[in-house]
Amino acid sequence: MYRVLVTRRIPGPWLDLLKRETEVDIWEGRDPPPRSWILSRVKDKDGLLVTLTERVDREVIDAGVNLKVISTYSVGFDHIDVKYALSKGIRVTNTPDVLTDATADLIFGLLIAVARRIVEGDRLIREGQWNLPWYPEFMLGKEVSHSTLGILGMGRIGRAVLRRAKGFDMNVIYYSRKPHDVDAKFVDLDTLLTESDFLVVTVDLNQETYHMLDYSKLMKMKRTAFLVNASRGPVVKEEDLVRVLSEGRIAGAALDVFEREPISSDNPLVKFPNVVLTPHLGSATRETREKMAEIAVKNLLNCLKGESPLYEVKL
Repeated sequence: MYRVLVTRRIPGPWLDLLKRETEVDIWEGRDPPPRSWILSRVKDKDGLLVTLTERVDREVIDAGVNLKVISTYSVGFDHIDVKYALSKGIRVTNTPDVLTDATADLIFGLLIAVARRIVEGDRLIREGQWNLPWYPEFMLGKEVSHSTLGILGMGRIGRAVLRRAKGFDMNVIYYSRKPHDVDAKFVDLDTLLTESDFLVVTVDLNQETYHMLDYSKLMKMKRTAFLVNASRGPVVKEEDLVRVLSEGRIAGAALDVFEREPISSDNPLVKFPNVVLTPHLGSATRETREKMAEIAVKNLLNCLKGESPLYEVKL
């Protein structure tokens, strides 16, 4: 029987399937497992099922001398040294398509929340500060309909955001490495930055996109524009975002991802009333998380059996 290391409990019945077909060694804690635990337990394992919080680098891969597959319970795989794993003959799999709609829904929720000051309004009421019933300039926000939406990246999630934007009659422009056959205008990065009322980040994290949005790029945005990021935190250079917010160079931001997670209560981003923050909720629906579990387990089992996984990472 194959031996499998699972670094976190996953929802749904899929761990039971894995336990029926393999010998499972699982970390039962809610917090991420210590690195020492992974290194000591992976040595005799044929498969490894991890989440985004576990770093699978050369040390872990070398420790797993029997590894045949690394299955990640995520669409992203920047926490895995994929190139090194493949060089060792280890297959790497992920769970891409299933979380597209859930993440796009959250992106649009963040966009509307920061544009219409929903979180500010909620806080105003809870803190007993709603003293006047109405006046013409009370809590004015930005209209979403008919605004220009700029999408940075046009993969699965970018396309899903585009479909939602059409329902709001938004003018959609986008920038990616190459044009796509979509109902939106392809522009260069500078045009995307200077013309967008809402700039939505949907790119993967890699060497090209790390700190892609730094101070010089953010300064090209309109003063009335909003930044929305639910892709990967390090795509935006966080200290530079804090700087442009402090200087009032953009209207606000809505963020589901950060350079370091979880963020601390003294993170400078917390102090801005025009910034909406959520704790990495992109795929956080029960339906999506259970489907991710199904795919991650089936990917792993298929590879162990010498069959094709549902999704495989190729470089």
